[in-house]
Amino acid sequence: MTVAELPIGERKARAVEEMFDRIAPRYELVNRVMTLGLDAGWRRRAVRELQLEPGARVIDVGCGTGDLCRVLGRARLRAVGIDMAAGMLAKAHTAAPLVRADALHLPIRDAALAGAVSGFALRNVVDIAACFREAARVIRPGGRAVFLEVSEPPNPVVRRLHALYFRRIVPMVGGLLSDRRAYAYLPASTAYLPVPAELLRLLTDAGFVRCRRVQLGAGAAQLLIGIRQ
Repeated sequence: MTVAELPIGERKARAVEEMFDRIAPRYELVNRVMTLGLDAGWRRRAVRELQLEPGARVIDVGCGTGDLCRVLGRARLRAVGIDMAAGMLAKAHTAAPLVRADALHLPIRDAALAGAVSGFALRNVVDIAACFREAARVIRPGGRAVFLEVSEPPNPVVRRLHALYFRRIVPMVGGLLSDRRAYAYLPASTAYLPVPAELLRLLTDAGFVRCRRVQLGAGAAQLLIGIRQ
């Protein structure tokens, strides 16, 4: 799949929802295989970066099958998960309440939560800036947001190896275990992500301060972290 073939706007929203409905049954298995199990540690780091007291209420935006909700629960945080894909919610394994909703229109009142997390969902929303603004709307002042996403390693050698693995091996493995077209889209969808400096600017513009970026897995993943102003 080329950048030119990537859907945009409402066509993207529909395509992403349908794709995640298709891959929901084996989504967690393929995640573990294609990240060599590293994604579990990245999710734990994302939750630690919230720096919240037990009992704090946190939304998992684009919760999928509930991976981050389970990590939040083990940290004794009160999670609620939202996702647009009914198929993903149907396959979720978590005790947290789950709601089918759009990340750009969260069914939560203003300043109701202590924090927000998201795992590998930014490149699947129609408008990243709007997603950041909506997260800011539902987080109280002083609360935190942590967005976990894929990234491109800065080291040229590692970047080439990562590109080979992510764009060639991942679609092949995804095709064997689940849906090849979906796992061709997922690497290609990194084209939706702005460069790191722009992502941090969007986070700041949305109402977060002390925004920072943390690289994980030799730069294969990143955390975008901000405190609600």
